Order: sequence, then structure tokens, then C-alpha cells
Amino acid sequence: MRLGADFDHREFLTKPGVGRSVLRFTRDQVVFSQGDPADSVFFLLDGRIKVVVLSAQGKEAATGLVHSGQFFGDGCLVGDDTRCATTIAMRDCVVASISKSLMVETLRTEPDFAAMFIRHLLLRNRGMEEDLIDQLFNSSEKRLARLLLRLSKLDNNGGSQPIAPHISQETLAEMIGTTRSRVSFFMNKFRKLGLISYDRNIEVHPRLSTMLQDHSEARG
Repeated sequence: MRLGADFDHREFLTKPGVGRSVLRFTRDQVVFSQGDPADSVFFLLDGRIKVVVLSAQGKEAATGLVHSGQFFGDGCLVGDDTRCATTIAMRDCVVASISKSLMVETLRTEPDFAAMFIRHLLLRNRGMEEDLIDQLFNSSEKRLARLLLRLSKLDNNGGSQPIAPHISQETLAEMIGTTRSRVSFFMNKFRKLGLISYDRNIEVHPRLSTMLQDHSEARG
């Protein structure tokens, strides 16, 4: 595939070539581990990936999720020599791997691709700012409601979709900074109020958004 006027973003991200490959991972398989050499950028073509960080004291926490259509592992572009987190497939995943050198060259020579990548970074940065504000000012109940609403709207053009069972209550607890027992308590409360329903999958109802305006919830 040549760069230039005939550059095809889809072909670049979905077809193997020099400096790039398409990889497949099964559920619970590690894509890369914290401390591994950082020499490539990844793009999630299909699936969902959990980002996990291990502290110096050995404590592990889920810090984010990667969804289809998102880049990850791009710290190598700003000088990271090793991975600062571990990424784990939450279900079967298809991932494009692009070498650091090819990614840098493509960003330099393909303005449309560079614009797409910058948009991804800006959206991720906005999400991180919103998460920080959520963590600082909202109770754990509100944080859980917001996270469930976000998860139910991804990968479906903004429409509601079930949250698959691979996202456990333990993962939810790690992501909002509380305990699994608190998540279980709030999930049962949401279900009794008719805001969610679940058997294996979690069905999120639009009325859950009312929890974000309710200031009378229990403190986290």
C-alpha cells in the first residue's frame, strides 16, 4: 500500500503490511504487560480491552477500557520506552499493531490520518477530565450510574446496548474507586427502582440518567 493521495485508512488499519500486522486475542489474554518494551501503537478493530495498572506496592487496579475504534499503547510516540500499564482482552479481540516508526511516518505524511488520531487524543483527554471531575465531586453511586450509562452507549452510534458479563462488578468497582460490596448494593438498588435489569447481561434503561441529577443519594 502506498502513502499519498490513494492512502486508505481502512486498509492501513485492517490489512497486514510492512510494519503492521493484525493480531487476535482470546478472552483474558494479555495484549502487552506493564514494563514490556514500547515499540508499537495498537488500534482495536473489534472487542473490548481492560487497562490495568500495578502499583509499586503490588496493588492492581483497572483504570480504563479500550473500545472498538480506539488507539492504545501510543505512549511510545512521546518517548515511553516501556509500557506503563497492562492491557487484557475482555472478550475475543482483533487488534492492529503498527510499528512506532511507521506510525510516526504516517502521521507526518497523511494529514487526514493525523487529524483522525488527534481527534482520538482529544476525545480521550476530555473523557479523562470528566472522569477526574466525577471522582472529585460525585458519590460512588453517581459514578457507577455514569459509568453504566457510558458503557451501554458505546459501539452502537450512541444507542443503548446491553453490557456483557465480562465487565464484572469487581471491574466496575475498580474503575469508580469503591468496593465490590458498594457496587453490588447500588446495582440492587438500581434494579429495584427499574433503572437497570440484568441476568447475564446488564440492560441499562434511559431513566438511570436521573441518578445524575439526584442529590439525595447515599454518600460513597
